[in-house]
Amino acid sequence: MNNEFTFTVKRFPLDENYHPSNSTRITTNFANLARGENRQQNLRNALTMINTSFNARAKWDNKNGQRYSVELDIISVDMEIEGSSEAFPSIEVLKTNIIDHETNQRFEGIVGNNFSSYVRDYDFSVLLLEHNKDKPSFSIPENFGELHGKLFKSFINSEVYKNNFNKPPVICLSVSDNKTYFQSDNQHPVLGTEYVPNESSLTEQYFKKMGLQVRYFMPPNSQAPLAFYFVGDLLNDYTNLELISTISTMETFQKIYRPEIYNANAVAGSCYQPSLKNQDHSLTQIVYDREERSQLAIKQGKFAQTHFIEPYQSLLEKWSANFAA
Repeated sequence: MNNEFTFTVKRFPLDENYHPSNSTRITTNFANLARGENRQQNLRNALTMINTSFNARAKWDNKNGQRYSVELDIISVDMEIEGSSEAFPSIEVLKTNIIDHETNQRFEGIVGNNFSSYVRDYDFSVLLLEHNKDKPSFSIPENFGELHGKLFKSFINSEVYKNNFNKPPVICLSVSDNKTYFQSDNQHPVLGTEYVPNESSLTEQYFKKMGLQVRYFMPPNSQAPLAFYFVGDLLNDYTNLELISTISTMETFQKIYRPEIYNANAVAGSCYQPSLKNQDHSLTQIVYDREERSQLAIKQGKFAQTHFIEPYQSLLEKWSANFAA
């Protein structure tokens, strides 16, 4: 029953001329930047930050700090349900590409990075909220994240994915502001110092159903750890330049969207509790509306409910029950 969905991959360059498509979730990091009267300057500033960060991390044989640049592709994955003439926008991620200006070579980077999904919006901003409405204590709905996880695995294991990408994805997120992270003795030359959380989070459990495990590292010259979700062996499956492309891209977004953590004026210590109430931080020149993003997540979750979950509910339940990764 795994063949009831057909995936289509579309690529769009993320540059200063980028305009979000109608099917793009507008709360997505890169799409949020590309709105309003300062959209082009926002994008230009973010891309400059990414390139500066990349060269600062890839210091070997890079005397002037200008050897490399990063090109970003938006990978938009549409999912067509068998028997339907309509395609649903299922997943959107970023793909990094590395340009070596000294050798005039272009290297594949990592696919994943930023992760966007309408169905995840439905799970967290509609289903979870409705499940806990008027309840005295927080709880998780039965089979929470099962469908989303199986849809993601179906795409990652598809011939379409294998034909487009040569390595599994790595998704890079912010640390949680309701957990404590403890510095370990493990060090990696690019990923930096590994941190271990005091407990598992709902996000970790959700991504685990997608087939992804997580490790937390604070790269050199960073202010706080990043969460790396991956398949396989994060430290050995990817080259240094590939890892740097993800770090420089996603830390830039986090500096913009969570400056209290990633643009803090103090570096995370051996016992680290992230806080979005931290006043001791610096702002980038790029401003966004965090409250608007929260409101839009609910709207986008309801879009998934109306156009995907409810119309195909019986088919989705049957497919999920028979799914074999």
